Amino acid sequence: MRSHSLLAITRAVSRSLGRCELTHLERSPIDVDLARAQHRAYEEALASLGVRVVSLPEEPDLPDAVFVEDTAVVTAELAVLTRPGAESRRAEVGSVARALAPHRRLARLEAPATLDGGDVLRLGKTFFVGRSGRTGEEGIDRLRELLSPFGYAVEGVPITGCLHLKSAVTCVADGVVLVNPAWVDPRAFGARWIEVDPAEPAAANALRIDDAVIHAARHERTRARLEREGLRVVPVDVSELEKAEGAVTCCSVLIDA
Repeated sequence: MRSHSLLAITRAVSRSLGRCELTHLERSPIDVDLARAQHRAYEEALASLGVRVVSLPEEPDLPDAVFVEDTAVVTAELAVLTRPGAESRRAEVGSVARALAPHRRLARLEAPATLDGGDVLRLGKTFFVGRSGRTGEEGIDRLRELLSPFGYAVEGVPITGCLHLKSAVTCVADGVVLVNPAWVDPRAFGARWIEVDPAEPAAANALRIDDAVIHAARHERTRARLEREGLRVVPVDVSELEKAEGAVTCCSVLIDA
Protein backbone atom coordinates (compact mmCIF):
# COMPACT_ATOMS: atom_id res chain seq x y z
CA MET A 1 0.00 0.00 0.00
CA ARG A 2 1.41 3.37 -0.99
CA SER A 3 2.09 5.66 1.98
CA HIS A 4 2.06 8.76 -0.21
CA SER A 5 0.05 10.19 -3.06
CA LEU A 6 1.60 10.70 -6.46
CA LEU A 7 0.53 13.40 -8.86
CA ALA A 8 1.45 13.46 -12.55
CA ILE A 9 1.27 16.64 -14.60
CA THR A 10 0.76 15.82 -18.27
CA ARG A 11 -0.18 17.86 -21.32
CA ALA A 12 -2.33 17.08 -24.33
CA VAL A 13 -0.59 16.40 -27.64
CA SER A 14 -0.19 19.50 -29.80
CA ARG A 15 -1.71 19.52 -33.26
CA SER A 16 1.69 20.79 -34.47
CA LEU A 17 3.60 17.74 -33.15
CA GLY A 18 4.86 17.00 -36.66
CA ARG A 19 7.04 20.14 -36.46
CA CYS A 20 8.86 18.85 -33.35
CA GLU A 21 12.56 19.32 -32.70
CA LEU A 22 14.63 16.35 -33.92
CA THR A 23 18.27 15.58 -33.23
CA HIS A 24 18.94 11.87 -33.77
CA LEU A 25 15.97 10.73 -35.88
CA GLU A 26 14.97 11.43 -39.45
CA ARG A 27 11.64 13.23 -39.70
CA SER A 28 8.72 10.95 -40.55
CA PRO A 29 4.96 11.60 -40.71
CA ILE A 30 3.23 11.60 -37.33
CA ASP A 31 -0.42 10.64 -36.98
CA VAL A 32 -1.56 13.23 -34.42
CA ASP A 33 -4.88 11.50 -33.75
CA LEU A 34 -3.07 8.25 -33.01
CA ALA A 35 -0.51 10.09 -30.89
CA ARG A 36 -3.37 11.55 -28.85
CA ALA A 37 -4.97 8.14 -28.40
CA GLN A 38 -1.64 6.69 -27.28
CA HIS A 39 -1.12 9.58 -24.88
CA ARG A 40 -4.55 9.00 -23.35
CA ALA A 41 -3.66 5.34 -22.88
CA TYR A 42 -0.44 6.45 -21.16
CA GLU A 43 -2.46 8.65 -18.78
CA GLU A 44 -4.80 5.72 -18.15
CA ALA A 45 -1.80 3.53 -17.30
CA LEU A 46 -0.68 6.12 -14.74
CA ALA A 47 -4.16 6.27 -13.26
CA SER A 48 -4.35 2.46 -13.09
CA LEU A 49 -1.27 2.57 -10.85
CA GLY A 50 -2.93 4.99 -8.44
CA VAL A 51 -1.45 8.21 -9.81
CA ARG A 52 -3.64 11.32 -9.90
CA VAL A 53 -3.27 12.79 -13.38
CA VAL A 54 -3.59 16.53 -14.01
CA SER A 55 -3.68 17.09 -17.77
CA LEU A 56 -2.87 20.56 -19.04
CA PRO A 57 -4.54 21.76 -22.23
CA GLU A 58 -2.92 21.56 -25.63
CA GLU A 59 -0.41 24.22 -26.66
CA PRO A 60 -1.22 24.31 -30.39
CA ASP A 61 1.85 26.34 -31.40
CA LEU A 62 4.39 24.47 -29.25
CA PRO A 63 5.03 21.15 -31.03
CA ASP A 64 7.02 19.47 -28.25
CA ALA A 65 4.84 20.64 -25.35
CA VAL A 66 3.53 17.14 -24.61
CA PHE A 67 7.03 16.32 -23.31
CA VAL A 68 6.54 18.15 -20.02
CA GLU A 69 9.35 16.36 -18.20
CA ASP A 70 11.88 18.69 -19.79
CA THR A 71 10.42 21.79 -18.11
CA ALA A 72 10.99 20.98 -14.43
CA VAL A 73 12.98 19.03 -11.86
CA VAL A 74 10.92 18.39 -8.72
CA THR A 75 12.08 17.43 -5.23
CA ALA A 76 10.22 17.35 -1.92
CA GLU A 77 11.48 20.85 -1.18
CA LEU A 78 11.56 22.64 -4.51
CA ALA A 79 10.52 22.65 -8.15
CA VAL A 80 13.30 23.87 -10.41
CA LEU A 81 11.97 25.33 -13.64
CA THR A 82 14.40 24.60 -16.43
CA ARG A 83 15.61 26.58 -19.39
CA PRO A 84 15.36 24.04 -22.23
CA GLY A 85 18.27 23.72 -24.59
CA ALA A 86 16.08 24.12 -27.67
CA GLU A 87 14.98 27.74 -27.90
CA SER A 88 11.67 26.70 -29.47
CA ARG A 89 10.75 24.90 -26.23
CA ARG A 90 11.31 27.67 -23.69
CA ALA A 91 7.74 28.98 -23.91
CA GLU A 92 6.55 25.61 -22.54
CA VAL A 93 7.80 26.36 -19.04
CA GLY A 94 5.30 29.02 -17.98
CA SER A 95 2.17 26.87 -17.93
CA VAL A 96 3.97 24.06 -16.10
CA ALA A 97 5.17 26.59 -13.54
CA ARG A 98 1.58 27.62 -12.88
CA ALA A 99 0.58 23.98 -12.42
CA LEU A 100 3.47 23.37 -10.00
CA ALA A 101 3.02 26.54 -7.94
CA PRO A 102 0.30 25.13 -5.64
CA HIS A 103 2.54 22.18 -4.76
CA ARG A 104 6.12 23.47 -4.47
CA ARG A 105 8.24 26.54 -4.00
CA LEU A 106 9.61 27.47 -7.41
CA ALA A 107 13.13 28.31 -8.55
CA ARG A 108 14.10 29.10 -12.12
CA LEU A 109 17.18 28.63 -14.29
CA GLU A 110 18.23 31.79 -16.11
CA ALA A 111 20.41 32.41 -19.17
CA PRO A 112 23.00 31.29 -20.07
CA ALA A 113 22.14 28.06 -18.24
CA THR A 114 20.38 25.34 -20.27
CA LEU A 115 18.96 22.15 -18.86
CA ASP A 116 16.32 19.64 -19.98
CA GLY A 117 14.55 17.56 -17.35
CA GLY A 118 15.05 14.50 -19.54
CA ASP A 119 18.76 14.76 -18.74
CA VAL A 120 18.15 14.44 -14.99
CA LEU A 121 18.07 11.05 -13.24
CA ARG A 122 17.60 10.87 -9.48
CA LEU A 123 18.96 7.94 -7.52
CA GLY A 124 18.48 8.51 -3.81
CA LYS A 125 20.05 11.81 -2.83
CA THR A 126 22.09 12.11 -6.04
CA PHE A 127 20.94 13.75 -9.25
CA PHE A 128 22.86 12.55 -12.30
CA VAL A 129 22.69 15.04 -15.16
CA GLY A 130 23.57 14.19 -18.75
CA ARG A 131 25.99 16.44 -20.58
CA SER A 132 24.02 16.59 -23.80
CA GLY A 133 23.24 18.87 -26.69
CA ARG A 134 20.37 20.27 -24.60
CA THR A 135 22.02 20.53 -21.16
CA GLY A 136 25.23 22.50 -20.58
CA GLU A 137 27.68 22.91 -17.70
CA GLU A 138 26.02 26.15 -16.58
CA GLY A 139 22.73 24.30 -16.17
CA ILE A 140 24.39 21.52 -14.19
CA ASP A 141 26.17 24.03 -11.95
CA ARG A 142 23.01 26.03 -11.32
CA LEU A 143 21.02 22.90 -10.46
CA ARG A 144 23.75 21.98 -7.98
CA GLU A 145 23.55 25.43 -6.38
CA LEU A 146 19.78 25.13 -5.98
CA LEU A 147 19.69 21.57 -4.65
CA SER A 148 22.80 21.30 -2.49
CA PRO A 149 21.26 23.26 0.44
CA PHE A 150 18.78 20.37 0.77
CA GLY A 151 21.50 17.72 0.94
CA TYR A 152 21.42 16.59 -2.69
CA ALA A 153 24.49 15.88 -4.82
CA VAL A 154 24.52 16.75 -8.53
CA GLU A 155 26.92 14.92 -10.84
CA GLY A 156 27.43 15.48 -14.56
CA VAL A 157 27.53 12.36 -16.75
CA PRO A 158 28.76 12.17 -20.36
CA ILE A 159 26.42 10.57 -22.88
CA THR A 160 26.79 9.79 -26.56
CA GLY A 161 24.46 8.81 -29.39
CA CYS A 162 21.18 9.82 -27.75
CA LEU A 163 19.12 12.90 -26.97
CA HIS A 164 18.92 12.79 -23.17
CA LEU A 165 20.42 10.90 -20.26
CA LYS A 166 17.10 9.16 -19.66
CA SER A 167 17.21 7.90 -23.24
CA ALA A 168 20.18 5.87 -22.02
CA VAL A 169 19.36 4.99 -18.41
CA THR A 170 16.42 5.03 -15.99
CA CYS A 171 15.70 3.67 -12.52
CA VAL A 172 13.46 0.59 -12.47
CA ALA A 173 13.75 -0.47 -8.80
CA ASP A 174 15.65 0.50 -5.67
CA GLY A 175 19.32 0.38 -6.59
CA VAL A 176 18.62 -0.94 -10.10
CA VAL A 177 18.87 0.88 -13.43
CA LEU A 178 17.95 -0.11 -16.97
CA VAL A 179 20.73 1.00 -19.29
CA ASN A 180 22.06 1.05 -22.83
CA PRO A 181 25.82 0.77 -22.23
CA ALA A 182 26.55 2.04 -25.75
CA TRP A 183 25.17 5.45 -24.76
CA VAL A 184 26.30 5.83 -21.14
CA ASP A 185 28.73 4.04 -18.83
CA PRO A 186 26.64 1.96 -16.39
CA ARG A 187 29.39 2.18 -13.76
CA ALA A 188 28.69 5.90 -13.30
CA PHE A 189 25.59 5.28 -11.18
CA GLY A 190 26.79 2.99 -8.39
CA ALA A 191 23.81 0.71 -8.97
CA ARG A 192 23.10 -2.76 -10.27
CA TRP A 193 22.16 -2.58 -13.91
CA ILE A 194 20.03 -4.43 -16.42
CA GLU A 195 21.16 -4.02 -20.02
CA VAL A 196 18.65 -3.45 -22.79
CA ASP A 197 18.49 -6.08 -25.48
CA PRO A 198 21.07 -5.07 -28.12
CA ALA A 199 18.36 -5.15 -30.80
CA GLU A 200 16.42 -2.46 -28.86
CA PRO A 201 18.83 0.43 -28.23
CA ALA A 202 16.04 2.86 -27.33
CA ALA A 203 14.56 0.57 -24.66
CA ALA A 204 16.33 2.05 -21.62
CA ASN A 205 13.61 4.63 -21.00
CA ALA A 206 11.19 3.37 -18.36
CA LEU A 207 8.96 5.14 -15.84
CA ARG A 208 8.95 3.64 -12.37
CA ILE A 209 5.75 3.99 -10.35
CA ASP A 210 6.33 2.27 -6.98
CA ASP A 211 6.72 -1.44 -7.79
CA ALA A 212 5.67 -1.13 -11.44
CA VAL A 213 7.45 0.07 -14.57
CA ILE A 214 5.73 1.73 -17.52
CA HIS A 215 7.65 0.79 -20.67
CA ALA A 216 7.24 1.25 -24.42
CA ALA A 217 5.33 -1.74 -25.75
CA ARG A 218 7.46 -2.33 -28.82
CA HIS A 219 10.55 -3.24 -26.76
CA GLU A 220 9.42 -6.80 -26.13
CA ARG A 221 12.86 -8.34 -25.69
CA THR A 222 13.91 -5.83 -23.05
CA ARG A 223 10.53 -6.19 -21.35
CA ALA A 224 11.24 -9.91 -21.04
CA ARG A 225 14.55 -9.09 -19.35
CA LEU A 226 12.79 -6.86 -16.85
CA GLU A 227 10.15 -9.48 -16.14
CA ARG A 228 12.84 -12.13 -15.59
CA GLU A 229 14.16 -9.84 -12.85
CA GLY A 230 10.75 -9.99 -11.17
CA LEU A 231 9.63 -6.51 -12.23
CA ARG A 232 6.01 -5.72 -13.05
CA VAL A 233 5.96 -4.10 -16.48
CA VAL A 234 3.04 -2.07 -17.82
CA PRO A 235 3.53 -1.79 -21.61
CA VAL A 236 2.14 1.23 -23.44
CA ASP A 237 2.26 1.93 -27.16
CA VAL A 238 3.98 5.29 -27.73
CA SER A 239 5.08 4.69 -31.31
CA GLU A 240 3.91 8.07 -32.63
CA LEU A 241 5.48 9.98 -29.75
CA GLU A 242 8.72 8.08 -30.34
CA LYS A 243 8.85 9.60 -33.84
CA ALA A 244 9.23 12.94 -32.04
CA GLU A 245 12.10 11.55 -29.92
CA GLY A 246 9.75 11.13 -26.98
CA ALA A 247 9.36 8.25 -24.56
CA VAL A 248 7.49 7.28 -21.41
CA THR A 249 9.33 9.44 -18.87
CA CYS A 250 9.04 12.51 -21.11
CA CYS A 251 5.27 12.79 -20.89
CA SER A 252 4.84 13.54 -17.19
CA VAL A 253 6.23 15.52 -14.28
CA LEU A 254 5.78 13.45 -11.12
CA ILE A 255 5.14 15.07 -7.75
CA ASP A 256 5.17 13.18 -4.46
CA ALA A 257 2.33 14.99 -2.75
